[in-house]
Amino acid sequence: MIIDFHTHMFPDKIAKGTIDFLAGVCGIKPYTDGTCEGLRKETLESGVDLSIALPIVTKPSQFRSINEFASRYQEKPVLSFGSIHPDCEDYKEKLRQIKAMGFKGIKLHPDYQEVYFNDIRYKRIIAYAAELDLIVSVHAGADPKCPEDIHCTPRMSAEVIDETGIKKLVLAHMGGNEQWDEVEEYLVGRDVYFDTGVVLDRMPGEQFLRIVRSHGADRILFATDSPWSGQKEFLKLMGKMELTEEEREKILGANAEKLLRLADE
Repeated sequence: MIIDFHTHMFPDKIAKGTIDFLAGVCGIKPYTDGTCEGLRKETLESGVDLSIALPIVTKPSQFRSINEFASRYQEKPVLSFGSIHPDCEDYKEKLRQIKAMGFKGIKLHPDYQEVYFNDIRYKRIIAYAAELDLIVSVHAGADPKCPEDIHCTPRMSAEVIDETGIKKLVLAHMGGNEQWDEVEEYLVGRDVYFDTGVVLDRMPGEQFLRIVRSHGADRILFATDSPWSGQKEFLKLMGKMELTEEEREKILGANAEKLLRLADE
C-alpha cells in the first residue's frame, strides 16, 4: 500500500480563494484545485492508495467547523486528521472530542497558528494527545509565510520530545524544512517520524539518503504536501532514489500502515 501522509484539502466554497492566496504566498502552482474531489482524483490517478489530509485550525473559533468538515473523510482514498489551536480553551476536552470523532491524529502548524513549538501551550496539547494515543503531525522548519521567523526548529522539536515523551510525533519536511543540518544535529536517531512533504525535489539527495540511513528508514513517511507537490511526480522521484527495496517499501507505506494501526490500539 502507498500512503501519502501529508496532503491538504478545503471545503468547496473556500477552496479556490484559499488555494489562490496560498499559491501567492508560496510562489508555487498547485497540483490540484484544493477540493476534496481534487485530492481524491489525484490520489486515484497517481496510484496512491490513501491520502492523509491535514487540516489546520488557524484560530480557536474554527475548531468546530474544521473538525466537522474533516470528520466526513475517514476512509479510502482520503482520511483526514483533526486539528486544534493552542489558544483553544479546555484543550483536554477538545482533544477528547477529536478522539471521540474517530480521528487518528491531529495537525499543528506553528507558523500559521503563530505560536512557537516549544511554547507550553503546545507541550500541554502534545502530552495529552500522547495520552490519548493520537498521532501529532507538525509543520517543521521554514515556511514561505514567514521564512525568517521559524516557529518550529529542530532544537524546539527536540525539547518537546524530551519534555512530553511523545512517541507518535511526525515532523514534516524531513524534520525541518531547509534546516536539515540542524535536523541531523538535534533529531536524527530520536524516536520521531519525518515526512517527505514538498522536499524530495529540493533537498540534496545525498543528505536525504544519509538521514534515511542514520535515522532509520522505518521512521520516514512518504508525503507530498499536495497540492504543493504532485503525487505522481513524487512517486517518480522516490523510484529514482538509491534506496533498497525494503527501505522504499517502508517509506512508501509500510511505516504509515503501522503508525495508523498503532493509533487504533
